[in-house]
Amino acid sequence: MADYLITLLAGFTAGRLGHIIGGDVAWIPHHWIFGLILILMGLFFIYVKKIKYFGLVLLLVGIGVFISDFKDFLALKFFGADDVSFRRFWGID
Repeated sequence: MADYLITLLAGFTAGRLGHIIGGDVAWIPHHWIFGLILILMGLFFIYVKKIKYFGLVLLLVGIGVFISDFKDFLALKFFGADDVSFRRFWGID
């Protein structure tokens, strides 16, 4: 159970780092899109390819990345720079 939480936290951390490093670039898609792709890939590996562990890792990392950009998902922002003057690591943006 702890390894699942660590994997989920690693995905969230990757998403936050992507927001901090690439949040100013307007032509890069928002990282909730990458999280959704990872979630779909994880489900594909779990249910179609029957590779449970790898699919679960992709699914958890994808959920973490998706949650880290959940506010942009709710606004359906696909491209564009974030207009945040202060970038905090822990938070949902």
